[in-house]
Amino acid sequence: MLAGGLAAAGAACAPRDRETGGAAGPARPVSQDPSAPRQAPAPSARPAVAEPTVTLLGDSITAGLGLPADQALPRQLESALRAIGSPARVRGAGVSGDTTAGGVARVDFSVQDDTNLCVVALGANDMLQGVAPQQVRDNLAAIVRRLQARGIGVLLAGMRAPPRYGAYAAEFDRIFPELAKAFGVPLYPFLLEGVALEPALNQADGIHPNAAGVRRIAAGLAPAVAAALEAADLERGGSQ
Repeated sequence: MLAGGLAAAGAACAPRDRETGGAAGPARPVSQDPSAPRQAPAPSARPAVAEPTVTLLGDSITAGLGLPADQALPRQLESALRAIGSPARVRGAGVSGDTTAGGVARVDFSVQDDTNLCVVALGANDMLQGVAPQQVRDNLAAIVRRLQARGIGVLLAGMRAPPRYGAYAAEFDRIFPELAKAFGVPLYPFLLEGVALEPALNQADGIHPNAAGVRRIAAGLAPAVAAALEAADLERGGSQ
């Protein structure tokens, strides 16, 4: 009797089919109209690509002496790179009055490890102080060597001595193209191209570029930086 009562109670509690009144069977799959348009799968989200980092290792020209931060070279180069379709974060590591010897002393901490490309823009103060060209060459070589040892790309920005410096000017000017060739790094021949000795593009001291001069420098430098970033990225990819 107990078994029969449990069986009867189970039958009474079972779900009923709405159409037949009988116990509901297994759930039937819902048929899909073959003529109905199919929804395309949602596109998978692409991971955001981080912008490369460019560090400017230099002196008062890269530090933006006499200018607000938004008119200095780091910010203006960042804008110029974005304008040509090569966005990058530009980090200033310029120290007013710095020489190539100062660059050697601080390159390991001024150029952070997340740097993809370092623009080495030193040498102007060495020239103004009459530092022996061979010493300038040795210092710049040490900087480039240490950056390459850390896997950081290098763009060497050249400087030129005024012709009145005579034999010194000739020897000084050769440093940058010869180092670039020796280390296999790109060269931007003259950082102040189109700006040096142009009163309208310099501050009252006739040495440091004004806001318009910095924009001119950034516009000229940006394509070289973009190309160097691409070369550095290809080199890293090939070495992996």
